[in-house]
Amino acid sequence: MLLSDVVTTSAAVGATRARREKTTALADLLRAAGPTEIVPVVAWLSGTPRQGRIGTGWRTLAAVDVPPADTPSWTVQQVDELLDELAGTSGQGSARRRRELLDRLYGTATADEQRFLHRLLTGELRQGALEGLMVDAVAAASGAGQAAVRRAFMLSGRLPETAATALAGGAEALAGIGLRVGRPIRPMLASPGDSLDAALAALGTEVTVEHKLDGARIQVHRTGDEIRVWTRTLREITAAVPEIVELTRALPCSAAVLDGETLALDDDGRPRAFQDTMSRFGTEADGDGDGGRDERGVLLSPFFFDLLHLDGHDLVDEPLETRLDLLAGLLEGDRQAPLRMPGVRRPSPEEAAAVLDGALDAGQEGVVVKDLAAPYAAGRRGKAWQKVKPVHTLDLVVLGAEWGYGRRTGSLSNIHLGARDPDGGEPVMVGKTFKGMTDELLAWQTETFPRYAREEEPGVLFLRPELVVEIALDGAQRSTRYPGGVALRFARVLRYRPDRTAADADSLDAVRALLSG
Repeated sequence: MLLSDVVTTSAAVGATRARREKTTALADLLRAAGPTEIVPVVAWLSGTPRQGRIGTGWRTLAAVDVPPADTPSWTVQQVDELLDELAGTSGQGSARRRRELLDRLYGTATADEQRFLHRLLTGELRQGALEGLMVDAVAAASGAGQAAVRRAFMLSGRLPETAATALAGGAEALAGIGLRVGRPIRPMLASPGDSLDAALAALGTEVTVEHKLDGARIQVHRTGDEIRVWTRTLREITAAVPEIVELTRALPCSAAVLDGETLALDDDGRPRAFQDTMSRFGTEADGDGDGGRDERGVLLSPFFFDLLHLDGHDLVDEPLETRLDLLAGLLEGDRQAPLRMPGVRRPSPEEAAAVLDGALDAGQEGVVVKDLAAPYAAGRRGKAWQKVKPVHTLDLVVLGAEWGYGRRTGSLSNIHLGARDPDGGEPVMVGKTFKGMTDELLAWQTETFPRYAREEEPGVLFLRPELVVEIALDGAQRSTRYPGGVALRFARVLRYRPDRTAADADSLDAVRALLSG
């Protein structure tokens, strides 16, 4: 298969808003791909190279200036092999060698292929937001069915490999993909609840109501004495969190997969600033952390709320109540830290309200109401878990920033906010805000944003859609000003979320759900 075939399909998908047409185009391409081509093709059209980071930054790529070829000649396999070489280039002379490889790659590519490669290597190709569409396309191309593909993807954590398995062996091969201790799975997510009363009315009395911490999601795997820890985005941080490793190693089991949150607490047990927690993971959006405690000695406290595997038994299909019982038994003897997430099962409305009040009094975000009969739907944001916060919040993508004036002269201030397009297109702008920004945050934006610049106009710096910011707002309103037909009301910045990617941002549908009538 030629690279130009992938580029043509990518353009066709981007040119239509009809989900069925997008899925059909992707499925047709997958059927035409050879067995060794499926993994790179799915990775590229999901927004990232198969190799992940290849050691070429924005400035390096911007410096590549070679004339395009007249006719396409690159095959998928040839490009994938060249990206392998790029990713493996290091040491003395590596910068020169990368430049030679990039000149060769771009110099043999057509103009359309150059644009595609540039967007792929700079992270601008859909930002992974095509994952949902690609799941549908893999199901259509393989005949395996959406449920089988989705489950295998959630348990494997990697869509390209799942696609290759589906195309090679169909539903039977996908059924062989299960939870493997030591391989992270995509976490189950909670949907926003309108209110505590609404969440209780929707889920009934067979629920648990737990604290929603102002922390970061973690997934911890144990096999014997080996402990590994991943973030919500499945980035491994084991070396950066030795205290979590030590606490997990002390548990009375030989194998386990735990789901929870972690955060830094002050001496009174209240959460420290979110940035203190994230400083342990590496706060740059593209960073990997420094592999240990930061200079302030910030310690992380883990709180576990789910158990997905215990001593040879997979639990993802068990009801939540069973998983909670086993989790309670596993953590019962712990005296070193409050490892269990605070919560109450089958609370009365008054008891549920008391849990919410207690969480807020402790400085946490709110509560999560969970159906006790629900299995663990990894990677899905269903209605079985509903998070309730006192104010509306959204995770949105920063699309640009305006240079300030007055006391903010010289600072990048008013930020442009985008919601994820549920159909896989570019993020859709839904508003701007300059509220909620401290002097420290303004300085950080002014220093950081230029590294993500895609273009600049007088007074405005437009960014690659990579940075995610958590926004508080009073709701949404209909608007003809923005392309999605909706705008934020009284938006203000709460914090940046280096633990999330643009693919994790809230969708345009989530913004529309806040319309005030």
